[in-house]
Amino acid sequence: MPVANAFLKVENLARSFVLERPVFAGVNFTLDRGEFVCIIGHSGCGKTTILNVLAGLDQASEGHVFMDGRELAGPGLERGVVFQSHALMPWLTVRRNIAFAVESRWPDWSRAQVDAHVRTFVEMVGLGAAIDRKPSELSGGMKQRVGIARAFAIQPKMLLLDEPFGALDALTRGTIQDELMAIVRETRQTVFMITHDVDEAILLADRILLMSNGHDTAGGYVPGGIAEVVANPLPRERTRAGLHHLPGYYELRNHIVDFLVTRARAGGR
Repeated sequence: MPVANAFLKVENLARSFVLERPVFAGVNFTLDRGEFVCIIGHSGCGKTTILNVLAGLDQASEGHVFMDGRELAGPGLERGVVFQSHALMPWLTVRRNIAFAVESRWPDWSRAQVDAHVRTFVEMVGLGAAIDRKPSELSGGMKQRVGIARAFAIQPKMLLLDEPFGALDALTRGTIQDELMAIVRETRQTVFMITHDVDEAILLADRILLMSNGHDTAGGYVPGGIAEVVANPLPRERTRAGLHHLPGYYELRNHIVDFLVTRARAGGR
């Protein structure tokens, strides 16, 4: 159940697209300030819908979301969002894509202030040499780096990530995971992330929310929800290369995989 002084509180959240068959209901969880939480589950369980509610891009059918003591209603610059699709404006350079967000956040800043701020975050994701290129000149991994830099550049209170590495090859994905971990540790950012990748969740998350799908039973329809919250017991300074050597890794991985195979009830909407 939500904790009274938590940074983010999600209380009794539900979302219905079909009457009497909510995708999920009774969803309760919290995030502490500076915590990295991943949510994992099969397609259709409502993970992205929950993220969209947190981002203010969708409205829950029931329940409330509070962040930093204030109920969320609609989108806001205190939340940065990175989608699986990079969502860059193709006619703008890397510099201008990020500057657009920075100018929205700080409309009174001078051009020089905006440019210096943009450059800081472009360098942070290793794209200094590509700052004046347009998206068509960038690889998929570079585009996602721009999306991450843009989200961090507005210095949000919380970062929302919707499978941001899902379309990338394994090598690029691993490299950007490392970069994301380094930036999160440096900025102490609060992060809520959707992933289908069990190892990605174990690598990045402090806690992992296991989500079940809605399903029909002999007693009627049961909506999806948070079936279990798993604390990651592995040392926080973990690395991709050393992950499988850590005591407790296989037990944690097997527990999550077992949930997905036997208890998540793939199906539903």
